Amino acid sequence: MPGDRRDRPVRPRQHQRHRVGLELGRVVLHHHQGHLFPWTSRSSLQGVHVQGGTSLDPFKPYLHRRLDEGCGNLAQLFREVKALGYTVSYSNVRDHLQRHRPAPAPLSSPPAPTVREVTGWLTRHPDSLTEDERPRLKALLERCPELRDACDHVRGFATMLTQLTGHDLPRWISEVRASDLPGISSFAHGLEQDLDAVVQGLTSPWNSGPVEGRVNHIKTIKRQMFGRAGLPLLRKRVLLTAAGR
Repeated sequence: MPGDRRDRPVRPRQHQRHRVGLELGRVVLHHHQGHLFPWTSRSSLQGVHVQGGTSLDPFKPYLHRRLDEGCGNLAQLFREVKALGYTVSYSNVRDHLQRHRPAPAPLSSPPAPTVREVTGWLTRHPDSLTEDERPRLKALLERCPELRDACDHVRGFATMLTQLTGHDLPRWISEVRASDLPGISSFAHGLEQDLDAVVQGLTSPWNSGPVEGRVNHIKTIKRQMFGRAGLPLLRKRVLLTAAGR
């Protein structure tokens, strides 16, 4: 149609600018390797604007290649393309490279332990911890002095319980009271209510464990038969299971 820009003849000046833009792209692609074309010069590339794009377009392949080579210094890359003939602002180079710079890999960190995991680490014997659990527990205790004190108290009580050193209980209670840890302090206060019996239980090899186990077994049978049978059957089941143990 008349007046359509596509029907207009290409002016010599526009044709020349387009040709110089193509030549500039070839120069940029080969300049880093030292291959300069004899039919162009740096002075002829000053202020060139590639039609249909920006003045940075001919330099983008070079910038991308330098990024792939590991050069992430934006100021250094700007100086390099400036030496090749780029004359526009640094902000254009910076904005383009920030859009095309590869995103940094996310830092991988182990997930935080749960309360149940930490409780298991504190109450288990240190020798039973795995190679992965030991450094995690050590790092946790270094960051939390209160938890480190709690760990010492728990392991101290476990030592009395397994090695029957109940005579150390009064000293252990004093240390717990001095640390003023809420949960353990209340536990130690409960032990003081019947201190002699607790010391005897932590010292003597005899304990009420078998009796408590037998009572628990009888209660289990009773719950299984609730509403299904009377006392004679319950009595027979209790006696038969006791004889089989």
